[in-house]
Amino acid sequence: MDLRKLKTLIDLVAESGIAELEVTEGDSKVRIAKSTSVQGQPTLMVQQPAMPAPVAVPATVPAPAAAAPEATPAAPAEPEGTVVKSPMVGTFYSASAPGNPPYVQVGSTVKAGDTLCIIEAMKLLNEIEAETAGTIKKIMVENGSPVEFGQPLFIIG
Repeated sequence: MDLRKLKTLIDLVAESGIAELEVTEGDSKVRIAKSTSVQGQPTLMVQQPAMPAPVAVPATVPAPAAAAPEATPAAPAEPEGTVVKSPMVGTFYSASAPGNPPYVQVGSTVKAGDTLCIIEAMKLLNEIEAETAGTIKKIMVENGSPVEFGQPLFIIG
């Protein structure tokens, strides 16, 4: 990632209401978080490709999420299966272009690597792929709506 892109990202975080932004481009990963210092200037951490860090983060995220639905009385109403979560902040699109059919619908059968949706982040379109094979049990986000990092998008059973 070049310095102009990094400067633009830093400026966007500094000017917006978000506290943290994480962007993965190729093998590079950049995380920008607002500092809690008096100055309020964002800090920048650049991580070079390292397999243990990306693997460790998703492995620890589902454990608390799995514990929360068990404690919630409404949990039995949720379809059982693998929850596909948003890897970034952006806008959710169910199809490749307006007017095109959605990539998947409830009841669609998918295999690992199939495109489920697109998340637009900073004018970049990122295809979100299925990590497991199965049937789409539930689509938890509406087309064109904003999504947060870690927000559930689909349930694959």
